[in-house]
Amino acid sequence: MQKMIKKVLVANRGEIAVRIMRSCREMGIQSVAVFSEADRTSMHVRYADEAYYIGPSPSAESYLKMDKIIEVAKLSGADAIHPGYGFLSENAKFSARCGEAGIIFIGPSPFAISTMGDKITARKTMIAAGVPVVPGTTEKVTSDEFALKTIKEVGLPVMIKASAGGGGKGMRLIREEKDILPALRGAKSEAMTAFGDDAVYIEKYIDSPHHIEFQILADKHGNAVHLFERECSVQRRHQKVVEETPSPIMTPKVRAEMGAYAVAAAKAVNYDGAGTIEFIVDDNLNYYFLEMNTRLQVEHPITERVVGVDIVKEQINIANGKVLSFVQENLKQSGHAIECRIYAEDTDNNFMPNPGTIKHIQEPLGLGVRHDGYVYEGYTIPIYYDPMISKLIVWGQTRGEAIARMRRALYEYKITGVKTSIKFLERIMESPDFCIGNYNTHFIENNLERLLADSECDLNCEDIALISAFIEYSDKLDKVKQTVSMATLRHGADWKARGRRSGVNRL
Repeated sequence: MQKMIKKVLVANRGEIAVRIMRSCREMGIQSVAVFSEADRTSMHVRYADEAYYIGPSPSAESYLKMDKIIEVAKLSGADAIHPGYGFLSENAKFSARCGEAGIIFIGPSPFAISTMGDKITARKTMIAAGVPVVPGTTEKVTSDEFALKTIKEVGLPVMIKASAGGGGKGMRLIREEKDILPALRGAKSEAMTAFGDDAVYIEKYIDSPHHIEFQILADKHGNAVHLFERECSVQRRHQKVVEETPSPIMTPKVRAEMGAYAVAAAKAVNYDGAGTIEFIVDDNLNYYFLEMNTRLQVEHPITERVVGVDIVKEQINIANGKVLSFVQENLKQSGHAIECRIYAEDTDNNFMPNPGTIKHIQEPLGLGVRHDGYVYEGYTIPIYYDPMISKLIVWGQTRGEAIARMRRALYEYKITGVKTSIKFLERIMESPDFCIGNYNTHFIENNLERLLADSECDLNCEDIALISAFIEYSDKLDKVKQTVSMATLRHGADWKARGRRSGVNRL
Protein backbone atom coordinates (compact mmCIF):
# COMPACT_ATOMS: atom_id res chain seq x y z
CA MET A 1 0.00 0.00 0.00
CA GLN A 2 1.36 3.41 -0.99
CA LYS A 3 2.30 5.69 1.87
CA MET A 4 0.37 8.95 2.20
CA ILE A 5 2.22 12.19 1.54
CA LYS A 6 2.91 14.09 4.77
CA LYS A 7 5.69 16.44 3.67
CA VAL A 8 6.28 18.03 0.25
CA LEU A 9 9.45 19.66 -1.00
CA VAL A 10 8.58 22.38 -3.53
CA ALA A 11 11.37 22.46 -6.10
CA ASN A 12 10.61 25.98 -7.23
CA ARG A 13 10.51 29.61 -6.14
CA GLY A 14 8.40 32.76 -6.25
CA GLU A 15 4.64 32.90 -6.48
CA ILE A 16 4.11 29.30 -7.62
CA ALA A 17 6.06 27.93 -4.64
CA VAL A 18 3.90 29.96 -2.24
CA ARG A 19 0.73 28.90 -4.04
CA ILE A 20 1.61 25.18 -3.76
CA MET A 21 2.51 25.55 -0.09
CA ARG A 22 -0.87 27.13 0.64
CA SER A 23 -2.69 24.04 -0.60
CA CYS A 24 -0.29 21.83 1.36
CA ARG A 25 -1.07 23.78 4.54
CA GLU A 26 -4.82 23.38 4.00
CA MET A 27 -4.31 19.62 3.57
CA GLY A 28 -2.25 19.35 6.76
CA ILE A 29 0.90 18.59 4.76
CA GLN A 30 4.22 20.17 5.77
CA SER A 31 6.12 22.11 3.11
CA VAL A 32 9.85 22.35 2.48
CA ALA A 33 11.35 25.27 0.54
CA VAL A 34 14.65 25.31 -1.31
CA PHE A 35 16.37 28.58 -2.11
CA SER A 36 19.32 30.03 -3.96
CA GLU A 37 21.61 32.79 -2.73
CA ALA A 38 19.41 35.41 -4.40
CA ASP A 39 16.28 34.03 -2.74
CA ARG A 40 17.37 34.01 0.93
CA THR A 41 14.66 36.54 1.82
CA SER A 42 12.05 35.40 -0.70
CA MET A 43 8.45 34.90 0.44
CA HIS A 44 8.42 31.15 -0.24
CA VAL A 45 11.33 30.73 2.18
CA ARG A 46 9.43 32.59 4.89
CA TYR A 47 6.17 30.75 4.26
CA ALA A 48 7.46 27.17 4.26
CA ASP A 49 7.70 25.01 7.39
CA GLU A 50 11.37 24.38 6.57
CA ALA A 51 13.83 25.94 4.13
CA TYR A 52 17.20 24.78 2.77
CA TYR A 53 19.94 26.52 0.84
CA ILE A 54 20.81 24.75 -2.43
CA GLY A 55 23.38 26.91 -4.21
CA PRO A 56 24.40 30.14 -5.94
CA SER A 57 21.89 32.45 -7.62
CA PRO A 58 22.00 31.19 -11.23
CA SER A 59 19.32 28.53 -11.70
CA ALA A 60 21.83 26.15 -13.31
CA GLU A 61 23.66 26.11 -9.98
CA SER A 62 20.59 25.83 -7.75
CA TYR A 63 17.03 25.16 -8.94
CA LEU A 64 18.22 22.90 -11.77
CA LYS A 65 20.55 20.80 -9.58
CA MET A 66 18.74 17.45 -9.36
CA ASP A 67 21.23 15.85 -6.98
CA LYS A 68 21.07 18.71 -4.51
CA ILE A 69 17.26 18.86 -4.51
CA ILE A 70 16.92 15.10 -3.99
CA GLU A 71 19.56 15.29 -1.24
CA VAL A 72 17.52 17.97 0.55
CA ALA A 73 14.33 15.94 0.13
CA LYS A 74 15.97 13.00 1.88
CA LEU A 75 17.54 15.17 4.57
CA SER A 76 14.23 16.88 5.37
CA GLY A 77 12.24 13.66 5.30
CA ALA A 78 10.00 14.82 2.45
CA ASP A 79 7.78 12.11 1.00
CA ALA A 80 7.25 13.94 -2.30
CA ILE A 81 8.54 16.68 -4.57
CA HIS A 82 6.28 19.15 -6.38
CA PRO A 83 8.16 20.80 -9.26
CA GLY A 84 5.72 23.66 -9.94
CA TYR A 85 6.26 24.97 -13.49
CA GLY A 86 9.51 25.75 -15.28
CA PHE A 87 12.87 24.51 -13.97
CA LEU A 88 12.63 20.69 -13.60
CA SER A 89 8.86 20.36 -13.97
CA GLU A 90 8.97 18.70 -17.40
CA ASN A 91 12.24 16.85 -16.98
CA ALA A 92 11.71 13.10 -17.45
CA LYS A 93 15.11 12.34 -15.97
CA PHE A 94 14.24 14.21 -12.77
CA SER A 95 10.92 12.39 -12.48
CA ALA A 96 12.76 9.07 -12.84
CA ARG A 97 15.45 10.09 -10.33
CA CYS A 98 12.80 10.90 -7.74
CA GLY A 99 11.29 7.45 -8.16
CA GLU A 100 14.68 5.78 -7.85
CA ALA A 101 15.26 7.69 -4.60
CA GLY A 102 11.92 6.52 -3.17
CA ILE A 103 10.42 10.01 -3.41
CA ILE A 104 7.01 10.61 -5.00
CA PHE A 105 7.15 12.96 -7.98
CA ILE A 106 3.93 15.00 -8.02
CA GLY A 107 3.51 14.84 -11.76
CA PRO A 108 3.28 12.35 -14.62
CA SER A 109 5.52 9.39 -15.38
CA PRO A 110 8.89 9.80 -17.11
CA PHE A 111 7.35 8.07 -20.15
CA ALA A 112 4.52 10.61 -20.43
CA ILE A 113 6.89 13.55 -19.94
CA SER A 114 9.38 12.35 -22.57
CA THR A 115 6.69 11.31 -25.06
CA MET A 116 4.80 14.60 -24.93
CA GLY A 117 7.85 16.76 -24.27
CA ASP A 118 9.35 15.92 -27.66
CA LYS A 119 7.08 17.72 -30.11
CA ILE A 120 7.73 15.35 -33.01
CA THR A 121 6.99 12.25 -30.92
CA ALA A 122 3.91 13.99 -29.50
CA ARG A 123 2.60 14.68 -33.02
CA LYS A 124 3.03 11.04 -33.98
CA THR A 125 1.31 9.89 -30.80
CA MET A 126 -1.65 12.20 -31.32
CA ILE A 127 -2.07 11.16 -34.95
CA ALA A 128 -2.16 7.53 -33.82
CA ALA A 129 -4.79 8.44 -31.20
CA GLY A 130 -6.99 10.15 -33.80
CA VAL A 131 -6.48 13.67 -32.43
CA PRO A 132 -6.47 16.39 -35.16
CA VAL A 133 -2.93 17.70 -35.69
CA VAL A 134 -1.68 20.70 -37.67
CA PRO A 135 -0.44 19.51 -41.10
CA GLY A 136 3.33 19.17 -41.21
CA THR A 137 6.22 16.79 -40.63
CA THR A 138 6.29 13.82 -38.30
CA GLU A 139 10.08 13.58 -38.55
CA LYS A 140 12.78 16.09 -37.73
CA VAL A 141 14.17 18.19 -40.57
CA THR A 142 17.37 16.42 -41.66
CA SER A 143 18.48 18.61 -44.58
CA ASP A 144 17.78 21.76 -46.56
CA GLU A 145 16.39 19.62 -49.37
CA PHE A 146 13.96 17.90 -47.01
CA ALA A 147 12.77 21.26 -45.70
CA LEU A 148 12.23 22.71 -49.17
CA LYS A 149 10.36 19.61 -50.35
CA THR A 150 8.12 19.52 -47.25
CA ILE A 151 7.26 23.22 -47.39
CA LYS A 152 6.36 22.89 -51.06
CA GLU A 153 3.96 20.06 -50.17
CA VAL A 154 2.43 21.80 -47.11
CA GLY A 155 2.35 25.25 -48.68
CA LEU A 156 3.41 28.62 -47.30
CA PRO A 157 3.12 30.09 -44.73
CA VAL A 158 4.70 27.59 -42.32
CA MET A 159 6.23 27.59 -38.85
CA ILE A 160 9.58 25.99 -38.07
CA LYS A 161 9.59 24.81 -34.45
CA ALA A 162 12.13 23.28 -32.08
CA SER A 163 11.18 19.69 -31.21
CA ALA A 164 12.40 20.13 -27.64
CA GLY A 165 11.15 23.70 -27.47
CA GLY A 166 8.80 25.98 -25.67
CA GLY A 167 8.32 29.64 -24.80
CA GLY A 168 8.72 30.75 -28.42
CA LYS A 169 12.40 29.74 -28.65
CA GLY A 170 13.53 28.00 -31.82
CA MET A 171 10.45 29.21 -33.74
CA ARG A 172 10.37 30.97 -37.10
CA LEU A 173 7.43 32.04 -39.26
CA ILE A 174 8.10 31.76 -43.00
CA ARG A 175 5.87 33.49 -45.52
CA GLU A 176 8.22 33.72 -48.52
CA GLU A 177 10.40 31.10 -50.21
CA LYS A 178 13.53 33.21 -49.96
CA ASP A 179 13.32 33.14 -46.17
CA ILE A 180 13.20 29.34 -45.80
CA LEU A 181 16.87 28.48 -45.43
CA PRO A 182 17.87 31.49 -43.25
CA ALA A 183 14.90 30.79 -40.96
CA LEU A 184 15.76 27.10 -40.79
CA ARG A 185 19.34 27.82 -39.73
CA GLY A 186 18.23 30.46 -37.24
CA ALA A 187 15.68 28.12 -35.63
CA LYS A 188 18.18 25.25 -35.36
CA SER A 189 20.84 27.50 -33.84
CA GLU A 190 18.44 28.99 -31.29
CA ALA A 191 17.10 25.54 -30.42
CA MET A 192 20.59 24.22 -29.76
CA THR A 193 21.41 27.20 -27.54
CA ALA A 194 18.15 27.01 -25.59
CA PHE A 195 17.61 23.25 -25.31
CA GLY A 196 20.88 21.55 -26.30
CA ASP A 197 19.02 19.94 -29.22
CA ASP A 198 18.80 21.44 -32.71
CA ALA A 199 16.00 19.14 -33.97
CA VAL A 200 13.22 21.13 -35.65
CA TYR A 201 10.03 20.26 -37.50
CA ILE A 202 7.65 22.04 -39.87
CA GLU A 203 3.98 22.92 -39.34
CA LYS A 204 1.46 24.66 -41.54
CA TYR A 205 0.89 28.17 -40.19
CA ILE A 206 -2.70 29.00 -39.31
CA ASP A 207 -3.64 32.60 -40.11
CA SER A 208 -5.66 34.44 -37.43
CA PRO A 209 -4.80 31.76 -34.88
CA HIS A 210 -6.40 31.42 -31.46
CA HIS A 211 -4.42 29.67 -28.73
CA ILE A 212 -6.85 27.57 -26.70
CA GLU A 213 -5.84 24.99 -24.12
CA PHE A 214 -7.76 22.40 -22.14
CA GLN A 215 -6.90 21.57 -18.54
CA ILE A 216 -6.97 17.84 -17.84
CA LEU A 217 -6.72 15.71 -14.70
CA ALA A 218 -6.07 11.97 -14.79
CA ASP A 219 -5.59 9.48 -11.96
CA LYS A 220 -3.56 6.27 -11.80
CA HIS A 221 -6.67 4.13 -12.33
CA GLY A 222 -7.44 5.08 -15.93
CA ASN A 223 -9.88 7.91 -15.19
CA ALA A 224 -9.44 11.27 -16.93
CA VAL A 225 -11.49 14.45 -17.21
CA HIS A 226 -11.05 17.91 -18.66
CA LEU A 227 -11.74 21.12 -16.75
CA PHE A 228 -12.72 23.03 -19.89
CA GLU A 229 -10.76 25.57 -21.87
CA ARG A 230 -8.66 28.66 -21.39
CA GLU A 231 -8.25 31.34 -24.06
CA CYS A 232 -4.56 32.32 -24.16
CA SER A 233 -4.33 34.37 -27.35
CA VAL A 234 -3.13 37.64 -25.78
CA GLN A 235 0.54 36.97 -26.31
CA ARG A 236 3.74 38.87 -26.94
CA ARG A 237 6.53 36.98 -28.72
CA HIS A 238 4.69 33.70 -28.05
CA GLN A 239 4.55 34.44 -24.32
CA LYS A 240 1.10 34.66 -22.72
CA VAL A 241 0.15 37.97 -21.12
CA VAL A 242 -3.59 37.66 -20.39
CA GLU A 243 -5.74 34.51 -20.15
CA GLU A 244 -9.47 34.03 -19.71
CA THR A 245 -12.08 31.30 -19.38
CA PRO A 246 -14.47 30.52 -20.95
CA SER A 247 -13.09 31.45 -24.38
CA PRO A 248 -15.19 34.17 -26.04
CA ILE A 249 -15.15 32.29 -29.37
CA MET A 250 -16.14 28.85 -28.08
CA THR A 251 -19.43 27.11 -28.79
CA PRO A 252 -20.86 24.26 -26.68
CA LYS A 253 -20.44 21.81 -29.58
CA VAL A 254 -16.78 22.65 -30.26
CA ARG A 255 -16.02 22.74 -26.53
CA ALA A 256 -17.36 19.21 -26.09
CA GLU A 257 -15.41 17.94 -29.11
CA MET A 258 -12.11 19.53 -28.08
CA GLY A 259 -12.55 18.40 -24.48
CA ALA A 260 -13.06 14.81 -25.62
CA TYR A 261 -9.92 14.99 -27.76
CA ALA A 262 -7.96 16.44 -24.82
CA VAL A 263 -8.96 13.48 -22.64
CA ALA A 264 -8.09 11.06 -25.47
CA ALA A 265 -4.68 12.71 -25.79
CA ALA A 266 -3.98 12.18 -22.09
CA LYS A 267 -5.12 8.57 -22.17
CA ALA A 268 -2.91 7.88 -25.20
CA VAL A 269 0.17 8.19 -22.98
CA ASN A 270 -1.35 6.71 -19.79
CA TYR A 271 -1.15 10.16 -18.25
CA ASP A 272 -1.67 10.79 -14.54
CA GLY A 273 -1.71 14.15 -12.80
CA ALA A 274 -2.50 17.63 -14.09
CA GLY A 275 -1.67 18.56 -17.65
CA THR A 276 -2.71 20.85 -20.47
CA ILE A 277 -3.55 20.01 -24.08
CA GLU A 278 -2.90 23.02 -26.29
CA PHE A 279 -4.76 23.62 -29.55
CA ILE A 280 -4.52 26.13 -32.36
CA VAL A 281 -7.95 27.27 -33.58
CA ASP A 282 -8.78 29.31 -36.69
CA ASP A 283 -11.59 31.83 -37.22
CA ASN A 284 -13.88 29.06 -38.48
CA LEU A 285 -13.31 27.04 -35.28
CA ASN A 286 -11.23 24.38 -37.02
CA TYR A 287 -8.87 23.11 -34.33
CA TYR A 288 -5.59 21.22 -34.23
CA PHE A 289 -3.38 19.77 -31.48
CA LEU A 290 -0.26 21.83 -30.81
CA GLU A 291 1.43 20.30 -27.79
CA MET A 292 0.94 19.06 -24.25
CA ASN A 293 2.35 20.71 -21.15
CA THR A 294 2.99 17.93 -18.65
CA ARG A 295 2.83 20.16 -15.58
CA LEU A 296 0.86 22.80 -13.73
CA GLN A 297 0.27 25.88 -15.90
CA VAL A 298 0.86 29.49 -14.87
CA GLU A 299 -2.76 30.29 -15.68
CA HIS A 300 -4.35 27.42 -13.72
CA PRO A 301 -6.08 29.78 -11.19
CA ILE A 302 -8.72 30.95 -13.67
CA THR A 303 -9.80 27.35 -14.22
CA GLU A 304 -9.89 26.80 -10.45
CA ARG A 305 -12.15 29.82 -10.03
CA VAL A 306 -14.61 28.93 -12.78
CA VAL A 307 -14.75 25.16 -12.17
CA GLY A 308 -14.33 25.19 -8.37
CA VAL A 309 -11.46 22.67 -8.20
CA ASP A 310 -8.12 23.16 -6.40
CA ILE A 311 -5.79 21.72 -9.05
CA VAL A 312 -2.78 21.48 -6.72
CA LYS A 313 -4.78 19.47 -4.17
CA GLU A 314 -5.93 17.19 -6.99
CA GLN A 315 -2.30 16.71 -8.05
CA ILE A 316 -1.40 15.62 -4.53
CA ASN A 317 -4.42 13.32 -4.25
CA ILE A 318 -3.52 11.69 -7.56
CA ALA A 319 0.09 11.25 -6.43
CA ASN A 320 -1.33 9.58 -3.29
CA GLY A 321 -3.01 7.04 -5.56
CA LYS A 322 -6.55 8.27 -4.97
CA VAL A 323 -9.31 7.92 -7.54
CA LEU A 324 -10.66 11.17 -9.03
CA SER A 325 -13.53 12.31 -6.82
CA PHE A 326 -15.62 13.53 -9.77
CA VAL A 327 -16.57 12.51 -13.29
CA GLN A 328 -16.93 14.70 -16.37
CA GLU A 329 -20.68 15.06 -15.92
CA ASN A 330 -20.15 16.62 -12.47
CA LEU A 331 -18.02 19.46 -13.84
CA LYS A 332 -19.33 22.74 -15.19
CA GLN A 333 -18.19 26.30 -15.79
CA SER A 334 -19.61 29.02 -13.56
CA GLY A 335 -19.08 32.66 -14.43
CA HIS A 336 -16.00 34.12 -16.11
CA ALA A 337 -12.39 34.55 -14.93
CA ILE A 338 -9.44 36.56 -16.27
CA GLU A 339 -5.77 36.47 -15.31
CA CYS A 340 -3.18 39.20 -15.91
CA ARG A 341 0.51 38.46 -15.49
CA ILE A 342 2.29 41.31 -13.70
CA TYR A 343 5.92 41.74 -14.76
CA ALA A 344 8.71 43.91 -13.43
CA GLU A 345 9.52 45.34 -16.83
CA ASP A 346 9.74 48.63 -18.69
CA THR A 347 7.03 48.40 -21.34
CA ASP A 348 8.19 51.70 -22.87
CA ASN A 349 11.71 50.30 -23.36
CA ASN A 350 11.00 47.19 -25.40
CA PHE A 351 9.69 45.40 -22.29
CA MET A 352 13.14 45.19 -20.72
CA PRO A 353 13.18 43.47 -17.30
CA ASN A 354 13.33 46.00 -14.48
CA PRO A 355 14.49 44.22 -11.32
CA GLY A 356 15.00 46.28 -8.19
CA THR A 357 13.73 46.92 -4.69
CA ILE A 358 10.01 47.22 -4.01
CA LYS A 359 9.48 50.49 -2.17
CA HIS A 360 5.73 50.12 -1.73
CA ILE A 361 3.05 47.68 -2.82
CA GLN A 362 -0.72 48.04 -2.52
CA GLU A 363 -2.40 44.82 -3.61
CA PRO A 364 -5.98 44.96 -4.94
CA LEU A 365 -8.71 43.50 -2.76
CA GLY A 366 -12.46 43.05 -2.86
CA LEU A 367 -15.07 40.65 -4.15
CA GLY A 368 -13.90 38.25 -6.84
CA VAL A 369 -10.20 39.22 -6.69
CA ARG A 370 -7.31 36.80 -6.16
CA HIS A 371 -3.66 37.83 -6.05
CA ASP A 372 -0.92 35.21 -6.37
CA GLY A 373 2.36 36.99 -5.66
CA TYR A 374 5.57 36.77 -3.71
CA VAL A 375 7.02 40.28 -3.37
CA TYR A 376 6.69 42.63 -0.42
CA GLU A 377 7.88 46.06 0.63
CA GLY A 378 11.67 46.11 0.87
CA TYR A 379 12.09 42.94 -1.22
CA THR A 380 14.65 43.09 -4.02
CA ILE A 381 13.59 41.28 -7.19
CA PRO A 382 16.59 39.23 -8.40
CA ILE A 383 18.05 39.64 -11.88
CA TYR A 384 18.50 35.90 -12.34
CA TYR A 385 14.94 34.74 -12.97
CA ASP A 386 11.79 35.46 -14.95
CA PRO A 387 10.56 39.00 -14.15
CA MET A 388 6.96 37.94 -13.45
CA ILE A 389 6.19 39.07 -9.91
CA SER A 390 2.52 38.16 -9.55
CA LYS A 391 -0.69 37.00 -11.16
CA LEU A 392 -3.90 38.97 -10.76
CA ILE A 393 -7.06 36.88 -11.13
CA VAL A 394 -10.62 38.12 -11.12
CA TRP A 395 -14.02 36.43 -11.40
CA GLY A 396 -17.37 37.80 -12.48
CA GLN A 397 -20.78 36.38 -13.21
CA THR A 398 -20.35 37.53 -16.81
CA ARG A 399 -17.40 38.37 -19.05
CA GLY A 400 -18.36 42.03 -18.92
CA GLU A 401 -18.33 42.03 -15.13
CA ALA A 402 -14.96 40.22 -15.09
CA ILE A 403 -13.41 42.84 -17.39
CA ALA A 404 -14.81 45.69 -15.27
CA ARG A 405 -13.50 44.00 -12.12
CA MET A 406 -10.04 43.54 -13.66
CA ARG A 407 -9.97 47.23 -14.61
CA ARG A 408 -10.83 48.14 -11.03
CA ALA A 409 -8.25 45.74 -9.58
CA LEU A 410 -5.49 47.03 -11.87
CA TYR A 411 -6.41 50.60 -10.92
CA GLU A 412 -5.97 49.69 -7.24
CA TYR A 413 -2.70 47.81 -7.80
CA LYS A 414 0.18 50.15 -6.89
CA ILE A 415 3.88 49.29 -6.91
CA THR A 416 6.75 51.75 -6.55
CA GLY A 417 10.48 51.10 -6.79
CA VAL A 418 10.36 49.15 -10.07
CA LYS A 419 8.56 49.65 -13.35
CA THR A 420 5.76 47.19 -14.05
CA SER A 421 3.36 46.15 -16.80
CA ILE A 422 0.26 47.26 -14.87
CA LYS A 423 -0.57 50.25 -17.10
CA PHE A 424 -0.02 48.14 -20.22
CA LEU A 425 -2.51 45.61 -18.90
CA GLU A 426 -5.01 48.37 -18.12
CA ARG A 427 -4.89 49.42 -21.75
CA ILE A 428 -5.53 45.84 -22.85
CA MET A 429 -8.65 45.76 -20.66
CA GLU A 430 -9.80 49.02 -22.31
CA SER A 431 -9.11 47.90 -25.89
CA PRO A 432 -12.31 47.62 -27.97
CA ASP A 433 -11.14 44.39 -29.64
CA PHE A 434 -10.48 42.72 -26.30
CA CYS A 435 -13.72 43.96 -24.78
CA ILE A 436 -15.84 42.42 -27.53
CA GLY A 437 -13.72 39.25 -27.64
CA ASN A 438 -12.55 39.89 -31.20
CA TYR A 439 -8.88 39.02 -30.94
CA ASN A 440 -6.31 36.35 -31.76
CA THR A 441 -2.59 35.82 -31.17
CA HIS A 442 -1.82 38.94 -33.25
CA PHE A 443 -3.76 41.16 -30.83
CA ILE A 444 -0.78 42.87 -29.16
CA GLU A 445 1.10 43.22 -32.43
CA ASN A 446 -1.94 44.78 -34.13
CA ASN A 447 -2.70 47.14 -31.21
CA LEU A 448 0.83 47.95 -30.06
CA GLU A 449 0.65 51.69 -30.73
CA ARG A 450 -2.52 52.00 -28.65
CA LEU A 451 -1.16 49.75 -25.89
CA LEU A 452 2.11 51.69 -25.70
CA ALA A 453 0.42 55.10 -25.49
CA ASP A 454 2.45 57.84 -23.80
CA SER A 455 2.70 56.79 -20.18
CA GLU A 456 2.35 60.43 -19.08
CA CYS A 457 -1.30 60.26 -20.17
CA ASP A 458 -1.89 57.58 -17.55
CA LEU A 459 -0.80 59.69 -14.60
CA ASN A 460 -3.97 60.83 -12.87
CA CYS A 461 -4.12 62.98 -9.76
CA GLU A 462 -4.27 60.00 -7.44
CA ASP A 463 -1.13 58.50 -9.00
CA ILE A 464 0.79 61.75 -8.62
CA ALA A 465 -0.30 62.15 -4.99
CA LEU A 466 0.64 58.55 -4.24
CA ILE A 467 4.07 58.89 -5.80
CA SER A 468 4.79 62.14 -3.92
CA ALA A 469 3.71 60.66 -0.61
CA PHE A 470 5.85 57.58 -1.03
CA ILE A 471 8.96 59.45 -2.07
CA GLU A 472 8.90 60.99 1.40
CA TYR A 473 7.85 57.66 2.96
CA SER A 474 10.65 55.67 1.30
CA ASP A 475 13.28 58.23 2.30
CA LYS A 476 12.25 57.88 5.93
CA LEU A 477 12.05 54.09 5.62
CA ASP A 478 15.60 53.89 4.26
CA LYS A 479 16.90 55.90 7.23
CA VAL A 480 15.08 53.61 9.67
CA LYS A 481 16.48 50.51 7.92
CA GLN A 482 20.03 51.87 8.16
CA THR A 483 19.57 52.44 11.88
CA VAL A 484 18.09 48.97 12.42
CA SER A 485 20.84 47.33 10.35
CA MET A 486 23.59 48.92 12.46
CA ALA A 487 21.85 47.81 15.66
CA THR A 488 21.40 44.30 14.29
CA LEU A 489 25.06 43.99 13.41
CA ARG A 490 26.08 45.16 16.87
CA HIS A 491 23.82 42.70 18.67
CA GLY A 492 24.12 39.74 16.27
CA ALA A 493 20.36 39.42 15.85
CA ASP A 494 20.27 38.70 12.10
CA TRP A 495 18.77 35.21 12.47
CA LYS A 496 18.02 34.87 8.74
CA ALA A 497 21.63 35.48 7.72
CA ARG A 498 23.02 33.22 10.45
CA GLY A 499 20.69 30.40 9.46
CA ARG A 500 21.48 30.49 5.76
CA ARG A 501 25.16 31.24 5.32
CA SER A 502 26.27 28.12 3.45
CA GLY A 503 25.67 24.46 2.92
CA VAL A 504 22.28 22.89 3.55
CA ASN A 505 20.69 24.57 6.54
CA ARG A 506 17.39 24.11 8.30
CA LEU A 507 15.55 27.19 9.49
